[in-house]
Amino acid sequence: MKKNIMSMLLFGMVLLISISSFAATTELENDLIYLYQEEKVARDVYAELYDMYGLRTFNNISNSEQNHMDAVEYLLNEYEIGYNNISDERGVYQLPELQDLYDTLMKKASESIIEAIEVGATIEDLDIFDLDEMLSKNYDDEVERVLNNLKKGSENHMRAFIRQLNKYNETYTPQYISYEYFESIT
Repeated sequence: MKKNIMSMLLFGMVLLISISSFAATTELENDLIYLYQEEKVARDVYAELYDMYGLRTFNNISNSEQNHMDAVEYLLNEYEIGYNNISDERGVYQLPELQDLYDTLMKKASESIIEAIEVGATIEDLDIFDLDEMLSKNYDDEVERVLNNLKKGSENHMRAFIRQLNKYNETYTPQYISYEYFESIT
C-alpha cells in the first residue's frame, strides 16, 4: 500500500513537471504572438509588392513567409497560446507597432522597385535582429529549433534581396543588425 502511494506520488510529480514544461511563460507568449504577426507583415508586404512590381523574388519570399507563419503557429498551438483574434486579412495587424511598420514600409516601397527591394532587405534585417533577441532568452529546445530555422530563412531572404539590389547597382546598409553580421550573411 505504501509502495503504491509512493508510486502514485512520483507519477503525479513527473506528470506535473511534464505539463509545466509545456506551459508558456508570459514572455514566450508575447514573443510568439509578436513573431507570428511580424512574419505576417513580411508575407503581406511581399505579396503586395509582387502585385505592384511583378518581381518573382517577392512572390517566392511571400510564400516562404507563410511557411514561417506556419512554424510559429505550430509553437502557438503546442503551447496552447491563443491567437485566433489575429486577422489573416492582408495589411491588418492586432499590434499597433506592427500596423505602423506595415504602413510605413508600404509607403516607402510604393516609391520605386529599388525602394521596394530595400524594404525587403529592411524587413529581413529586422527579423534577424528580433530572432537573435528571442534566441538570447534561452527558451526550450523546440522553440530554439524553430527560431534558428526562421533565422536561416531570413538570412536566405536577405541574400536574395541583396542580389536584386546588386542588379540595380544599389547597396543596402543594415539598420538593425551590425554591419559585420550583415557582411557575414551576404
